[in-house]
Amino acid sequence: MPLWPLAATLAVQTLATMSLFSVPAVAPAIAAALGVSGALVGVFVSLVYTVGIVSALVSPGFIHRFGATRITQVALLAVFGLLAIGAGGTLVGLAVGAVVLGLAYGSIAPASTHLLVPNTPRSAFNMVMSLRQIGVPLGGVLGAVLLPPITLALGWRWALLVQIPPVLALMLLMELPRRRWDHDRSDTQRLFGRTLLLPFQLLRDGAIRRLSVASFVYSGTQLCFVAFMTVHLTTTVGFDLVRAGQVLATYQVFGAVSRPIWGWIADKWLTPAQTLAVHGLGMALAALAAGRFGPAWPHAAILLVAAVAGCTAAGYTGVAYADFAALGGARRTEATGLGTAVMFAGVTLMPPAFSALATGWGYPAGYEMLAVCSLIGAVMLVLPRRQ
Repeated sequence: MPLWPLAATLAVQTLATMSLFSVPAVAPAIAAALGVSGALVGVFVSLVYTVGIVSALVSPGFIHRFGATRITQVALLAVFGLLAIGAGGTLVGLAVGAVVLGLAYGSIAPASTHLLVPNTPRSAFNMVMSLRQIGVPLGGVLGAVLLPPITLALGWRWALLVQIPPVLALMLLMELPRRRWDHDRSDTQRLFGRTLLLPFQLLRDGAIRRLSVASFVYSGTQLCFVAFMTVHLTTTVGFDLVRAGQVLATYQVFGAVSRPIWGWIADKWLTPAQTLAVHGLGMALAALAAGRFGPAWPHAAILLVAAVAGCTAAGYTGVAYADFAALGGARRTEATGLGTAVMFAGVTLMPPAFSALATGWGYPAGYEMLAVCSLIGAVMLVLPRRQ
């Protein structure tokens, strides 16, 4: 198992995700200080992911040219840029910081895959990729736990600034193994032109095309649960913020803990496609149940639904990335870039659709959309391939 590359890429993903969710974590303080609506936090997150779609598709050429470790260092530099520019304390600065982070955020998964795949035994491939993906919920949890108290004590700008030392330290530490880890870089690799089309050319493969559709849906479903669960429980079920927060925490914890378990299952018991189909079925059932939440629902039953949603909607990404890399073969870096792009697109496009349905016809309509889409994604994954 590639212990040190795994530890490094896990740390990078954790710090990058923590920086991304720093603004949502301290949004009330930022809104009060700048005199704007706290709802603008959604614009910030969407901006990062939208720009991230472009960086995910463009980054494979840069990874081949300069090395995955070097591009990972650039991603950390972008994290530093967000934190430093955002701490300037202006709305424009936060917007610029979001663009700066987005320009590199999409490169993290392709670069990590490029580092991990050659050194990972096939028997542990899905589990290793799933372990790396723990950095996403871990970064979110660290931001939610650490940054609000710092904001209360020192102000929201310091909540951003305190993250800079570990980011810079990790960026410098990765220089030590860089030459060894980037031994396969190519000075002749083209960065633009037809090279940019390589991720899209992979869509000619039916398995990659179906995996892309499912990943789009699953990622959108994942964020819809996170974005709407608290407000749904407080407005429809009658929970206070503390109890609603406990439900959301249950979702996040089960998502993080289940990722390596799903990776182990995909390595030992099921194929990755079958494992991901189980995810789709589970999130469809959880969505149908969530759409029927009401005041009469027992607290334990709601926690159970959140746990199932967390294990499936928040637990699939490691296996999905591993499958993109495996299906991509020699083009694993491009395949992972494609996977990142479609996941970011789902995160960007599906929550507004959910919001429109929930506003017009109530939360059950939004959750039914998630259930139908997730089920379609699951069915597509287990369709036999054409010979």
